Amino acid sequence: MTEGVVRVGNSVRRPAKESSEFVAALLKVFEHQGFDGAPRYHGQADGMDILSYLPGDVPARFQLWTDEQVAAAGRLLRSMHDATRGSELAGRSQIVCHRDAAPNNAVFVDGLDGLPVAFIDFDGASPGSPLEDLGYACWTWCVASKRGDQVERQADQVRILADAYGLQGPERGVLVDAIIEQQARNARFWAELEASGTASAGPDAIAQSIAWSRRELAFVVVNREVFEAALA
Repeated sequence: MTEGVVRVGNSVRRPAKESSEFVAALLKVFEHQGFDGAPRYHGQADGMDILSYLPGDVPARFQLWTDEQVAAAGRLLRSMHDATRGSELAGRSQIVCHRDAAPNNAVFVDGLDGLPVAFIDFDGASPGSPLEDLGYACWTWCVASKRGDQVERQADQVRILADAYGLQGPERGVLVDAIIEQQARNARFWAELEASGTASAGPDAIAQSIAWSRRELAFVVVNREVFEAALA
């Protein structure tokens, strides 16, 4: 969704945005905390943010992932959250959320058969609750309404991701609610983007994104008991 991104040697140049200052500070926190699952920030030049290039593969679409890949995504998300816990950027919130910790923002080593080792594209990052990122991650890594005949398998992978993250206690009992909340939020995001008049996508693409988010939400609501049983 970001136009003008280019690779120059071992760096990636992205047009500076309003979020650039926060993203730069966040990437510096990651570096200070020794979290290697994100690009390094190397300043600005000619109106472009300069980031380190992370070798690997980024999937163009959501797809089926192995249990090992889903677990790796859960561990990566936990490490990212822990790196920001208690930081000045998190403020009064528990952590800084990525806000789009989906497979299409993950870097895989050894092709798409390998494991996710990093997240990219932190433009939407902001303080929040771990459950916000977890709900979105469980949806985008594990759940797909078009594979409705595999709901038990999807629920099992939601459990795998939650286990790998280390989610316990009362929060585990509301993870399905967090998934539903993120699906509703995604539909609202596209509607608000269209209303703002700043969307690069056309009306048809936005309408499809809203309809897809609503289908996904309805699928989880109908199968809530299956997902909750897997997490119990």
